[in-house]
Amino acid sequence: MSRSWLSELRNLIVNSLERSWLPFPTDGDLCESWKKGLDSNPSGPVLYTSCLYHLAPVIEKAVENLERFGVTEGGLRGRFAAVAAKTVGRLILKPEGEEVDRADSVMRRIYRLLAQRGVKVRLLDREIYSGALLYELGFEKEFAEYAKRVATFFKERGVKEIITVDPHTHYILEKVYPRYVPGFDVKISSYLDYIKGTGVALKGFAIHDSCLYARFLDRYGLIRQILSPGQPVEDPYYTGRETAGCCGGPIESIYPDVARKVARLRVNDLSKLSKDVVVQCPICYVNLKRAAEGRINLHYLPEILTEATA
Repeated sequence: MSRSWLSELRNLIVNSLERSWLPFPTDGDLCESWKKGLDSNPSGPVLYTSCLYHLAPVIEKAVENLERFGVTEGGLRGRFAAVAAKTVGRLILKPEGEEVDRADSVMRRIYRLLAQRGVKVRLLDREIYSGALLYELGFEKEFAEYAKRVATFFKERGVKEIITVDPHTHYILEKVYPRYVPGFDVKISSYLDYIKGTGVALKGFAIHDSCLYARFLDRYGLIRQILSPGQPVEDPYYTGRETAGCCGGPIESIYPDVARKVARLRVNDLSKLSKDVVVQCPICYVNLKRAAEGRINLHYLPEILTEATA
């Protein structure tokens, strides 16, 4: 892979984060519309989105643009990849309106599920990205610098406790920030920890687990407790904690062809269990969607949950 391409990708992400707190060039207010009309409890835990549900369609568009230039093919087209990164860096990536509406709906559903259980959350004046992609792509120095900026942002707003809504953000805040940000002691929990006893509006679906939730954040069993009313179709190989396949992320930005091949294998596995697949992660959603080709229907976990039954 061209070093110039990786350098340009790093620059694209870093420059975008400096301008807008988001890792790709897009509308700076993209992640704000879901909060309209919702109450914010100034003394409650912060419901922190890291913008990831809203960024999912932006990432999809960025990968589509980069893929056209043969990012991983080497040779002449490999050199074009650096040009592609510069080009994408100058674009304003605009997701489809229905995708933004869907992200808004997911976040509002999470908000309501928490409220039903008496968890009155605080909403930030601005949603900012956690920096997880920098860490996951190996841009360690840049991640360390950005993580300190985010920690300062939280400290200036008196944030003591955060409720996360996706596995990448949760992992990066709970497991990684304390190693790179001296004194980072914000309490981190997941919305999943609060929503037992929900109804499930879908039956007979397959579960695609986030590798982070299942293997590193100990939420595999909890997710099955939450989804059990929907009678998910399980298989010891395809949906086992240690054996289930990956979606192909988060390498879609540097190896989109590899990510797509991995995602196709996963789609093939899941389609043997059910046409309906429930995902817990926006990155999984992006990669599986790119490979689905009509074989499966993807549902975010919060989308199929109903009001509390207990």
